[in-house]
Amino acid sequence: MKSSPAATVRKQDTLFETEGALGFDVSLDVFSGPFDVLLSLIAKRRLDITDIALAEVTDEFLAHARARAEMDLSQASEFLVVASTLLALKAARLLPTADDDDEDLELLEARDLLFAKLLQYKAYKDLAVMITRTLAENARAMARDVPLEEEFAALMPEVDLRISLDGFAELARQALERDMSAPEIELDHLHAPLVSVDSQVDVLKVKLAGGRVVSFRELCEDAPTIATVVARFLAVLDLLKDNSVTVLQDGALAELEVQWTA
Repeated sequence: MKSSPAATVRKQDTLFETEGALGFDVSLDVFSGPFDVLLSLIAKRRLDITDIALAEVTDEFLAHARARAEMDLSQASEFLVVASTLLALKAARLLPTADDDDEDLELLEARDLLFAKLLQYKAYKDLAVMITRTLAENARAMARDVPLEEEFAALMPEVDLRISLDGFAELARQALERDMSAPEIELDHLHAPLVSVDSQVDVLKVKLAGGRVVSFRELCEDAPTIATVVARFLAVLDLLKDNSVTVLQDGALAELEVQWTA
């Protein structure tokens, strides 16, 4: 099979020191080896994504999945995430764009996203190895079951129980009789109430009473939500259309000043 310099796999080519996060090999025209190493080469821009046949990579993974006694859903979901990222990266690389700078930016963002996911996989993989090693090292450890030494026991204060047996019984009753029904999650806080423009017109009439000039920032000082600020701005436009107010602005992006003229 034809190979290229990119197909040479060295230890520094991969981000993973342990067994691959996705745990299967691929055999392509431009690369042959662990899938994780392939991802690392793409992320480091040592292998062009347009040279990768993603359909063949998918076939390799499906063959790997069928060979297992049980489907690993975690591994399958990881592959779907990475494969979709590779597909988006390849599409961005192949599709022509009018602006080369925008194309380069999209490619960089997609490559950085892939590299970030690889680092995330590496962090979880390394953590799993560390936990496994720690459990193995402490498998034969036994807790030391001895009384506290006298010199330290004398430092402990005397226990002062300020509750009677009846009090303990009451605490036990409250614990055993507590509400065990499934909690209900309120969703009201997820959606702010709608703010009508007409209601904000009435607010502005009060704030602008007397004909004094008021900045729009001051008009929105007591606005509790962004929706209120938007509705208040639309109310200013509504009043301006009716010739009820005048709006002054010294220049672009300068402070808006509103004055009641009706």
